[in-house]
Amino acid sequence: MSKEINRITQISTDDCVSKPGFLKLVNLSKSYQEGTETRLVLKDTCFQFQSGEFTAILGKSGSGKTTLLNLISGLDKADSGFIELNGVNLSSLNDHDRTLLRRRHIGFIFQFFNLIPTLNVWENVILPLELNQMTTASDFERASLLLSEVGLLDRSKNYPDQLSGGEQQRVSIARSLVHQPEILLADEPTGNLDENTGKDVLNLLNRLTRATAKNFILVTHSPEAAAFADRRVYLADGKLEESATKLIPHL
Repeated sequence: MSKEINRITQISTDDCVSKPGFLKLVNLSKSYQEGTETRLVLKDTCFQFQSGEFTAILGKSGSGKTTLLNLISGLDKADSGFIELNGVNLSSLNDHDRTLLRRRHIGFIFQFFNLIPTLNVWENVILPLELNQMTTASDFERASLLLSEVGLLDRSKNYPDQLSGGEQQRVSIARSLVHQPEILLADEPTGNLDENTGKDVLNLLNRLTRATAKNFILVTHSPEAAAFADRRVYLADGKLEESATKLIPHL
């Protein structure tokens, strides 16, 4: 019996790997211990994200959306299974190599902006360039162009506490794209903004990611935010499901 179970599991894994996708979750499982309880986040999940897609992942609070982004970025490790990003198995990398991959190939946008308060707007935006030793004139020109695109070139010398929430998020968008990452991950990027500012930020993100043909994964609890995406996915009970097969409730 155990041999039969192993054979079936192997077939499932091979099938998951063989499907096309820029980003693949292969039999991925993750749980946390909370006191005496074990909280399941992902359960033997297989899923593929296609190159150039804007994908929205929806789910209730606590469903594991942020944990999923942490796994994709290599900030966290799965209990079993693995993630393949553009042909690279993240589980095969040591901590140092995962850090280098994340720093060079992934851009982040957070709900609470995560700007460094002691750096001005320009210094915050070019930080990924300096970390990646991308300090040519063309790199800095790209930073200027992005700041112009988000409407904040004239605020380059201002510090985060001198900006509104919407302005800080626009700075974080420029920072996330400046090193030309292969994939952009956004964790509730409008969750700390008012409705109108949130719509402006979503429109900006949509325009810039499509203009640069970025692979974009947006985590949100908002169907309105997810409406911008090419593909909508729902995370519940440890599984990812296409929203085309079920109606996503207003969360």
